[in-house]
Amino acid sequence: MGLNPEPDHRSRDAAHEGSEVIELLEVLWEQGREAVPTGPVSPSQLRVLYALDRDEGINLRMLAEALGSASPSVSRLCDRLQATGFVERAPSPVSRRELELRLTGHGKAYLVDLRMRREQVIMSTIDAMPPKARRALLEGLRGFRAAAAAAVRQDDGPAGPLRSTG
Repeated sequence: MGLNPEPDHRSRDAAHEGSEVIELLEVLWEQGREAVPTGPVSPSQLRVLYALDRDEGINLRMLAEALGSASPSVSRLCDRLQATGFVERAPSPVSRRELELRLTGHGKAYLVDLRMRREQVIMSTIDAMPPKARRALLEGLRGFRAAAAAAVRQDDGPAGPLRSTG
């Protein structure tokens, strides 16, 4: 009567297929990233951009907590992103001792373009699937996203770039 029953073979098979899909998605994801003309950012910098897109105006301490990183490391990432024109620091209206971090227009445009290009790469692959497989994929992804979001909330960890699309 345990809380985590032994997964059946279908769960193991799905996990194995999921791992292979993730590896392929990483390749497709990177192809979309390389296609963005504004220049590449590191995966760590991209995590900062995603976090600031979700929680605009947070301070460095809150950003470091959200990323699970040390403040000095996050500060250096923000320094580099500020130098590229993707992030700006502004005085907090709440406390003169704190700075708020925000995406600049250039940073927002980078994320919009990145997401659009990545989505196009993935969409071309999905378009090649039969309609029945596309419907099953959509249903499966919605279920997976809901379960993953619930697990993240339960662990009270950073949510990463989980976005609800309906």
